[in-house]
Amino acid sequence: MRKNIYRSFLSVVFLLVVLVSNAQHTTINNKSTEKTAPGKHKIMLIPFEPRLYMSEIDHALNKETKLSARQIKNTFRDGINEQLYKSLKSQHTVVDLMNDTVKTKKDLGDIYQYLSLEYMKIPDQKNYKPPVKEKEENVIKNGQIVSETDNLQRFMNAKLKNATLVPYLYGKYKTDIFIFINEVDIKASNSGGPADAAITDGFRRIIVHYTVYTFDAKEINSGIAETQFPVSLNNPTKIVNTYFAKTAQLITERINLALAPPKTK
Repeated sequence: MRKNIYRSFLSVVFLLVVLVSNAQHTTINNKSTEKTAPGKHKIMLIPFEPRLYMSEIDHALNKETKLSARQIKNTFRDGINEQLYKSLKSQHTVVDLMNDTVKTKKDLGDIYQYLSLEYMKIPDQKNYKPPVKEKEENVIKNGQIVSETDNLQRFMNAKLKNATLVPYLYGKYKTDIFIFINEVDIKASNSGGPADAAITDGFRRIIVHYTVYTFDAKEINSGIAETQFPVSLNNPTKIVNTYFAKTAQLITERINLALAPPKTK
């Protein structure tokens, strides 16, 4: 009698274990399908040309760190790519052309040669559309024909002069997404010039101009990523690790959104 009761008890316990296990498995499977992932891509990072580093604070950085202007620029040039690599690698494979410039020097030179860089109106990220070249309106002032433009803020955008550039890179590196860092600006806290070394409070601004293309040369996102950092911070490495990381995260979020747009209800 006792043996039968014991066997019945074991059967009930076993049945409960099976039911709980199945319920957990179902829950896990349901959770895995709740979010729409952008899908894994292979992304190439193209650094900005050294001439397109625009800083108003290098004097203050040099005064504290003794780094040369070239060292400061190289730290930020490497830094934005490094932070983008870190923010993207959890979801995508990333190829950074700054990692081995000996092997990529020629390709980097060709990329710069076949890019057309020009300032365009900053697109609306909430309703993104690739910016287009604006038509300049000519007006007559004091008997002279002059071009007139509005005062809207603009960013440095990258346009492809050679339609074969991106397909070539896709064929060689098997990358299907291309992030062009076009320009990096660091603005002084007084927003009027470089003389903020004596200011002890306030914030400076980092502005990263970028363009993102697919392997078929379609522009899927572009614009600026901007953040602030304290005027008291003059260490380029710390600026990169904390504040360039924020701009990189913002660009990553926009790219993932472009690759996996939300479903409309």
